[in-house]
Amino acid sequence: MTTVYDAVVVGGGLVGSAIAFGLQRKGLSTLILDEGDVAFRATRGNFGLIWVQSKGIDFSPYANWTWKSAEAWKYLSELIMELTGIDVGFRRPGGAEICIDEMEFSAKHEKMNRLISHSPHIKFEMLDQKSMTDLLPGLGPDVAGGCYSPADGHANPLDLLRGLHQGFLALGGQIENGSPVREISPQNSSFRVKTNQACYQGGKLILAAGLGTQKLGTKIGMNIPVHADRGQILVTERLKPFLSIPLSKIRQTGEGSVQIGDSHEDAGMDVNTSAQVLNKIAARAVRIFPHLGKARIVRAWGALRIMTPDGYPIYQQSEQYPGAFAVVCHSGVTLTAAHALHVPEDIAEGKLSQTLDPLGANRFSEALANA
Repeated sequence: MTTVYDAVVVGGGLVGSAIAFGLQRKGLSTLILDEGDVAFRATRGNFGLIWVQSKGIDFSPYANWTWKSAEAWKYLSELIMELTGIDVGFRRPGGAEICIDEMEFSAKHEKMNRLISHSPHIKFEMLDQKSMTDLLPGLGPDVAGGCYSPADGHANPLDLLRGLHQGFLALGGQIENGSPVREISPQNSSFRVKTNQACYQGGKLILAAGLGTQKLGTKIGMNIPVHADRGQILVTERLKPFLSIPLSKIRQTGEGSVQIGDSHEDAGMDVNTSAQVLNKIAARAVRIFPHLGKARIVRAWGALRIMTPDGYPIYQQSEQYPGAFAVVCHSGVTLTAAHALHVPEDIAEGKLSQTLDPLGANRFSEALANA
């Protein structure tokens, strides 16, 4: 037997869940097929930032898309609270990137000037050591200053995923866990999707399976180039509140623990941690906040980002099989609002908006042709 839906979303992480939430909210009967805990879940290792100041420095489509999502985050968090009673931890007090020395400070300033040259609505302020210390008491003497942007914020990625799932179910959506996709068969105007347990059919198909999207995409004529980028994170014991805003590499959670990261490693599909990398992460954190040297580490983990060749997201509809879409990105928290509120509107209408044209997968083939 085949169960029929208006849309089938492959992938139950932040990206797939947000899109499914939005589709169900628009009245499309939607199914999420989730591989289960055997998947390399990027959500489990997400730092939780809603970050604007470092996105799309030289690429305005991504910078503006990120900013648009950040602007919609308040509405999404209120919507999830209304549907489920779950506080996803959304706060937008602004955020800062700390510069250890003058070289880092100058490099950051130059990047931000490039960013606002094409996206002037993104505000920032370069703060010297004294101004940054006034904002964040307890900074170490090595800190040269940093960049503050009111556009930034953070959320709890695990509560966010739980809120999206529960909100999706409350709207009438269906989730099948432990169901890796084995086969995709395009039909005349729909798609048949088989797992080990069952067969489903959707008028629309959305691939949001992270690192698994590339392999699945080949079944519907799509080339979605992605690779794994490992990041490692340290988590301290709960501390008294001292960090009023999130930093790009240090964030105090609502429970008081401090997340410290991050790293970028080409380690294939290995999610283990290494003492060498963790020592480097910890050493920088202590230079920024010396009192963290006395904090006990309670957890450390490695997780895999979903990266494209240029680091920007991919939004693509299959040219060979219209109605099939692929969405991949490494900014799952930041872009959640856009994925829940804007992308589903495009998918429901059967065509991605022109805003997303520069973020299509065909940009890679065009780059190769130009080269």
